[in-house]
Amino acid sequence: MMDRILALDYGDARIGVAVTDPLGITAQPAGMIRHVGYGPDIRSLEQIADTYQTRRVVMGLPLNMDGTEGFQAQKVRDFAQQLEVHGFEVDFQDERMTSRLVESLMIADHVRRDDRKKHVDTLSAVTILQSYLDSRRGRFVTSGDKQPLFPDS
Repeated sequence: MMDRILALDYGDARIGVAVTDPLGITAQPAGMIRHVGYGPDIRSLEQIADTYQTRRVVMGLPLNMDGTEGFQAQKVRDFAQQLEVHGFEVDFQDERMTSRLVESLMIADHVRRDDRKKHVDTLSAVTILQSYLDSRRGRFVTSGDKQPLFPDS
């Protein structure tokens, strides 16, 4: 077993959260936090981190299409710095197009708009974390699997 890792899809309104399984193979949804401010957001993340007994975090880094960092990437780095002050070990994963990919998959799976809004941040965090895990193992997953994201939708 390895230490679990949390992943964050940090946005202006919400923070999607994902966590690895106990073996560190797959990413699982772990919820969503309404972005209020550094203090309340970090306290919420500390509670989630305590639940999974970890202080390791991967943050999605929203790079521009040319690979440069813009204003939103700086917001992510600023929040990461606050996490480090509170004892978190932070790493970054390129998240270009993650939210759009997740949104497209949910549309293709006929998920209603209201349900998409509820889940896009968390599923983006799952995608960020799974990409991080796969890149560390040196393998990349293809999108050949056609199973629905929400079987009940």
